[in-house]
Amino acid sequence: MMRSYAGSCVLGALALLAALPASGVAWAQTTPAAAPKMETFGTWSTIVDEVNTGEDVRKTCAASTAFVDGNGSAGTLTLSISNGDALPPDAYPAIMITVDNKDLPTGKNIAATFGDPGVKVSATVYSTDAVNGRPSWVVNNQAKTSLALLRAMRKATSLDVVFGKQAVASIPMDGFTKAYRNLGTSCGFPTKDVAP
Repeated sequence: MMRSYAGSCVLGALALLAALPASGVAWAQTTPAAAPKMETFGTWSTIVDEVNTGEDVRKTCAASTAFVDGNGSAGTLTLSISNGDALPPDAYPAIMITVDNKDLPTGKNIAATFGDPGVKVSATVYSTDAVNGRPSWVVNNQAKTSLALLRAMRKATSLDVVFGKQAVASIPMDGFTKAYRNLGTSCGFPTKDVAP
């Protein structure tokens, strides 16, 4: 079972990397600096992709975990950041949920709640074009909200996600802290504010 989670996580991270150019991120003419580096931490997998832009080496770092929602639909929760982006503590990784559930609300400014019985974080999400045929939602990346959400992910055993009043899933967090630290080490940002 762990292999399928890890495989799904890597596929989710790769799907996110493939979707980034379509989401408006401009890529210069580049060449791969090395094969992507992948690691697994509990139910989380990380992937670090290096690209030589001719001027420097850019790294895109992603961490992903797979889940199954209450309807039995497969999904992934993915964090992604590049060392060319603003980095923590100024900005935090983009957070995307992809799940094969067309009944979830779509549009902009969808109220969302993340957490467990001990901690709840309110945020807004917006739907995006499907990633690999599955609908996707991105958390509005405000530094204060993202920091609170990432801290909740560190504390929770399972992260309960609700869009509007509709439950999305309870997503396992086993290995999140180590995966987040790996992103920080790989893309060059401090992680003490999330994962001390």
